[in-house]
Amino acid sequence: MKLTFLGAAQSVTGSSTLLETGGARVLVDCGFVQEWKLRGRNWESFPFDAKELDAVVLTHAHLDHCGLLPRLVKAGFRGRIHCTAATAELARIILLDSARIQQEDAETKRRRHKAEGRSGKHPEVPLYTTDDAEAVIPLLKRESLDTPVTIADGVTATLREAGHIFGAASVLLECETGGSRKRILFSGDVGRWDRPIIRDPNPFEHADYVVLESTYGDREHEPDDIEQLLADEVNATHEAGGNLLIPSFALERAQEVLYYLNSLLRKDLVPHLVAFLDSPMALRTIEVFEKHPELFDDDMKALVRGGESPFQFPGLTLVSSVDESKSINHIRGTAIVIAGSGMCTGGRIKHHLAVNIDRPESTLLFVGYQAHGTLGRELVDGAKKVRLFGAMRDVRARVSRINGFSGHADRTELVRWISHLTSPPRRVFLNHGELSSMEAFREYLSEKAGLTAHIPEYRETVELE
Repeated sequence: MKLTFLGAAQSVTGSSTLLETGGARVLVDCGFVQEWKLRGRNWESFPFDAKELDAVVLTHAHLDHCGLLPRLVKAGFRGRIHCTAATAELARIILLDSARIQQEDAETKRRRHKAEGRSGKHPEVPLYTTDDAEAVIPLLKRESLDTPVTIADGVTATLREAGHIFGAASVLLECETGGSRKRILFSGDVGRWDRPIIRDPNPFEHADYVVLESTYGDREHEPDDIEQLLADEVNATHEAGGNLLIPSFALERAQEVLYYLNSLLRKDLVPHLVAFLDSPMALRTIEVFEKHPELFDDDMKALVRGGESPFQFPGLTLVSSVDESKSINHIRGTAIVIAGSGMCTGGRIKHHLAVNIDRPESTLLFVGYQAHGTLGRELVDGAKKVRLFGAMRDVRARVSRINGFSGHADRTELVRWISHLTSPPRRVFLNHGELSSMEAFREYLSEKAGLTAHIPEYRETVELE
């Protein structure tokens, strides 16, 4: 029995791990690589025959966990993709949007390169198309939480609440081969306790091996008062007379921002400004949220029972069309604009940045993790010039950040999660993090939990004794 780490190995995005037993092959996640310097990996051939893969287990619907499923299916995979019902519905939204962006970006590059008389790497061919994404949908098999299901010969999967985003799950694979039984636990992305909207993580109690994420393995989340910090940003930008741009992931983060803005407005802690959720994908995501109230935490359920929706409030416009999106930039006075993508790697936020990035009165407020090599990371790291739509632009807008929004557990919370195991696992493998974060967390895990962890390299294979 062996594991091969095909993504998020010493990097943050592109999660994908292959489990091979004597009679089965199971892939846990099949994610898109978002770090700019590593994005060429998205074009690499899979190091296995997709036709011989028995099953995929999808932990959640973020692009860096599901974004290469269209390529996998195009390569010949015809098995089941096991996930929660909410993840299945959200993955459809995410994948179709990603395919559209792939096609649009390829066409944009083709035109620009033609005008410039040059060619570039993969300049005109999309990574996959909407037809490729559509082919994934029939393979998504909805599974109930905490209910073991056989997914391959000798392999049983159990999904359990991860608390990261809506529908996210950790996965326990129980494998029987050669007369032995092994339990391999994949954390997926571990969420945080006492967060709004969704339920807390529900850790497993037993595992022989653990593949553990480590995005924030080198730090503690600051005890941010998110409401107060968000109020300060809104009020400061209003006083300066600029726009408040909030790059936000359409899944979970946009909904959290609306939740807190709604609370601030109810308490009259910020002026009642015009606000825009400029993300068709976020609008479709809200529909999935409303369809699955069983996944809400107690506070959210109480709001819903009281007839309130934190995703709607006076002054908020839900933007769907391109023309509506363009019209936002003609508004005079302060507007709050929430738009994707969260790392500014694409989507409508880039067009709003083009209008506001050189305005000192405007604010760029980041509320999520920014991976190395992304435009968002350049901005939060203090870049004075950035490349935007093929041209270098001066950064004069104020750049700010609220870390408390993070949907990833910090190092203390990760130890809390793994410490629910009643006995120490034989081995722990760290993935989904920058190498420096992994190395720091390896030391912390040893100190606080007495566990020794291995940091696999990209495409490294390890035997499970």
